Amino acid sequence: MSRQVFLYDPPDRFVAGTVGLPGRRTFFLQATAGSRVTSVALEKTQVAALAERMDELLDEVVRRSGGSAAVPAVAPTEVADTDPLETPVEEEFRVGTMALAWDGEEQRMIVEAQALVELEADTDEDLAEAEERLLQDEENGPPMLRVRLTGAQARAFAKRALDVVNAGRPPCPLCSLPLDPEGHVCPRQNGYRRGA
Repeated sequence: MSRQVFLYDPPDRFVAGTVGLPGRRTFFLQATAGSRVTSVALEKTQVAALAERMDELLDEVVRRSGGSAAVPAVAPTEVADTDPLETPVEEEFRVGTMALAWDGEEQRMIVEAQALVELEADTDEDLAEAEERLLQDEENGPPMLRVRLTGAQARAFAKRALDVVNAGRPPCPLCSLPLDPEGHVCPRQNGYRRGA
């Protein structure tokens, strides 16, 4: 069976969003073009890492180009997207590996999210070799979402993604762990329940 690649070049929309209540949210990347919608699930930490790394890569592109690249310094308000995810949200796969690249010729950010795959190996070296073979296998590799974004779209994605990550439960002022609506047992208070 050949590899399934969900390609959006360019997408009408590419956003990070959630389904569920804070503390029980499922995070998604969602790409749309016309009536086509692809949603992939991932962890909150993956969303944060993707957004932060995207901003860093865009900053590096601006720095290396001496400011001549078509990349805004901040997310332009005219491309900001605060709408909810398209529904129904149907998960194509859970993300395991992500990659970012900048295509200098086309002036596009390339985002790739590959499906999580369970690999078995006897040693760490065997596991690393199996992972590399899997990543390089364009014919039979795991399903992948590939999106090509302008610099403005990439900045807008990164800003929204960080906003979504930070919109969860507020942190406890003492221990920084997330507060549940019913409170939490704060380790800094020797286990006494602290209200929200």
